[in-house]
Amino acid sequence: MKNKFVRNALAFFAIFTMTITGAMANTLEKAKTTGKFTLAYRESSIPFSYLGEDGKPLGFGWEMCKLIAEEVKKETGRKDLVVESQAVTSQNRIPLIQNGTVDVECGSTTNNSERGKQVTFAINYFYTGTRFLVKSDSGIKSINDLKGKKVVSTTGTTNYQILRNLNDEKKYGFELLGAKDHADALLMVESGMAHAFGMDDILLYGLKASSKESAKLAVVGESIQVEPYAIMFRKDDPKFQALVNKVITNSMKSGEFEKAYKKWFQTNIPPKNVNLNAPMSKELKDNLKALSDKPAL
Repeated sequence: MKNKFVRNALAFFAIFTMTITGAMANTLEKAKTTGKFTLAYRESSIPFSYLGEDGKPLGFGWEMCKLIAEEVKKETGRKDLVVESQAVTSQNRIPLIQNGTVDVECGSTTNNSERGKQVTFAINYFYTGTRFLVKSDSGIKSINDLKGKKVVSTTGTTNYQILRNLNDEKKYGFELLGAKDHADALLMVESGMAHAFGMDDILLYGLKASSKESAKLAVVGESIQVEPYAIMFRKDDPKFQALVNKVITNSMKSGEFEKAYKKWFQTNIPPKNVNLNAPMSKELKDNLKALSDKPAL
């Protein structure tokens, strides 16, 4: 009797595990079954997703993901769907997507071929390039001025990898430091622990705008490369991929996307009520028509 009970318990557990695993692979079924849908946000990726003064996430990417959540409610028939939020970092954002802790990531993640082996990316919704945030009086104008300097970048980002590779290949002679997030990297420049912060230029403009030392900071250098940002979610889920891309496509075709862009990139935004004055790039304008999810190499 005892052995039979154990066998039945193991069989039930196996079926339960397979059910959960299957639901996780299908995001819409997971949401319908659990009644929950989780949006991942970054705490300091201004203006894509970051924390406002009330401690709640906001931003351009956050608005796009809320549109996705509304569509998930319709598709699943769950008007009572609970939309939860979860902070992620550069290091844990992909693992938390993969293990089902979060369903979509609404930050500033570069869509590249290597990451495409682990997650799926939606239609590209921004294009940017690596530049440097420095103190205005530092004398640093380009990457060529960094010899013997300390350069920080956020670990787990493509920027960190690019700077490391460039330093090795081109012998620029700077010391590359790692920070756990963008806010920490900014603090290292403000405090003098690093001479420059290498990151996507739009994020640097956002961090500069939010800094108490804004007037003493400058974004310098030519863009090292151009890379696309895109919302990411789990692999091998074509139904959910179609839903996400439909939401983004509709927003781009209806003008809702451009309206949101102007709100977050060309008007005053919290917390400092500063205008980033970042007009839409040619690459992004072109993609409003092309609707491409093409990754960076």
